[in-house]
Amino acid sequence: MGTMNASALRGDFALNARLTWITILAAIIGVLATLAAVVLLDLIRLFTNLFFFQTLSLANRSPAQATLGAWVIVVPAIGGLIVGLMARFGSEKIRGHGIPEAIEAILFGKSHISAKVAVLKPLSSGIVIGSGGPFGAEGPIIMTGGAIGSLFAQFFHLTAAERKTLLVAGATAGMTAVFGTPVAAVLLAVELLLFELRPRSLLPVAMACAIAGFARPLVMPPGPLFPLQTAAPGLWALPMCILAGLACGILSATLSASLYKVEDLFARLPLHWSWWPALGGLAVGIGGYFEPRALGVGYDVIGDLLHNQILLDAAVALVVVKALIWVLALGSGTSGGILAPLLIMGAGLGVVLGHVLPGADPRLWTLVCMAATLAGVMRAPLTATVFAFGLTRDANALLPLIATSAVSYGFTVLTMRRSILTEKIARRGYHIYREYGVDPLERQLVDEVMTRDVVAIDAATPVDETIARHFGAGQAHRAFPIVRDGAVLGMVDRDLLAAAAARDPRTPVEAIVADSPAIVALPDESCRLVASRLALNRLERLPVVADLASMRLVGIVARSDLVKPRLAHIEEEEKRERPRRVPWVSR
Repeated sequence: MGTMNASALRGDFALNARLTWITILAAIIGVLATLAAVVLLDLIRLFTNLFFFQTLSLANRSPAQATLGAWVIVVPAIGGLIVGLMARFGSEKIRGHGIPEAIEAILFGKSHISAKVAVLKPLSSGIVIGSGGPFGAEGPIIMTGGAIGSLFAQFFHLTAAERKTLLVAGATAGMTAVFGTPVAAVLLAVELLLFELRPRSLLPVAMACAIAGFARPLVMPPGPLFPLQTAAPGLWALPMCILAGLACGILSATLSASLYKVEDLFARLPLHWSWWPALGGLAVGIGGYFEPRALGVGYDVIGDLLHNQILLDAAVALVVVKALIWVLALGSGTSGGILAPLLIMGAGLGVVLGHVLPGADPRLWTLVCMAATLAGVMRAPLTATVFAFGLTRDANALLPLIATSAVSYGFTVLTMRRSILTEKIARRGYHIYREYGVDPLERQLVDEVMTRDVVAIDAATPVDETIARHFGAGQAHRAFPIVRDGAVLGMVDRDLLAAAAARDPRTPVEAIVADSPAIVALPDESCRLVASRLALNRLERLPVVADLASMRLVGIVARSDLVKPRLAHIEEEEKRERPRRVPWVSR
């Protein structure tokens, strides 16, 4: 089969017969993750009312409305103490803000999450945030929704790759349900969780997010969480976006570095880690005593910042206190999300910059700094841009959003080795490489790299004669195909022949391979698929046959042949061509 014919038979994507089934499961998980989001938000309201107002209620009230006086210092510490004990005697997996734990489960745990985590994570987060913890609900719901997807996959005995897809589907559907941002949730999956861009994962995840988006108005108020409409920016806004992006990049890097310095300080304490959240909670309480609006999720604060309803001095004080208590609480290893706090801190920076940057509606700088801080900390500029748009539906802000987020992202990429999400995993001994592209082995077919001039051994040749002719001092290859009338029966190497010769040196070589089916490659298969087959069977070479019906030998593909696509890729990446001389210039 020629290269053009083989290429013509290939599609844009690898076929997956189970894609429909996995997508159906993902749709069901989208509904369950939405219900889980409702439960989590209700738990936060329940514990907020219990801790700060001493009532059993699901009313949406802010800790800032409480009148506890100095007792407010103790409340977050009590919440941290409870969660520390839950983590110690329940599951340590509930510690942290959710996304690093989900990434670790995907890459290093074969996407296994226990039922215990699915129950304890939302409960612990509800207690922490309800007792004043300065966190958002998105990290916990990502972990909880991911646990639902993982448990579904385990129940149906799916593969690790399918389990990963359903874990991410549950995680992103939960995020969609909390914020009403399905497109941003899909992008979060692509930029942070899936580590691939294939229909087998993208379609189920997109369907889960779509289902959660449609289901959300049935259980939560419809529309954007923070509706906003800024004036259309002019050309002068572009250089201001660059300056704002740099400021957000600096804030992002500072927050990330500070968090892990605080974690190191907690690790030096002569106390078991289960007591750390109580100490972090005490710091939260002290900050909340001086700045009550820094406590809790703070969605109302985000809305006020976006609409410039907080004075400059108050905004600065709020952001400083929020940053301090957030870093101290999260560094203590408690449970809670990072998106909402980052939105507040970024929006606060935007309020400050809105007083000094010309060229646009002051509210625009609040919005773009909110997104750019998220982009810098998470290293996910597309997610941050679309997330900010989904929260506000402000179409006029799209260009400034992408520009500012890109600058902030670029700053942290150039100045920091790892993000706030991957640093924690790196400290556990795992390195995550977040760049990915099309595998060069996927782009080339076996037909393009195989050797066509093949030395084969006739099936009737005796073993001793085969050893003398092909495995003597002039041995050219490690293994040779056995053929009868041009059809491949299998492959033999020196070890197989030596074992057969010890029994009967006059045995025909076909007897050696008679009891096992031939492992072969096809010309129209990708090099990546064949490389996996070689690795799985621990082989060096595979015969290439025209088709499985005739088994007619047309070539051989070895490990060394599979280096060719990689060499071509390296040349594309590293070889610099000399500038061509323009003919009329040299005259």
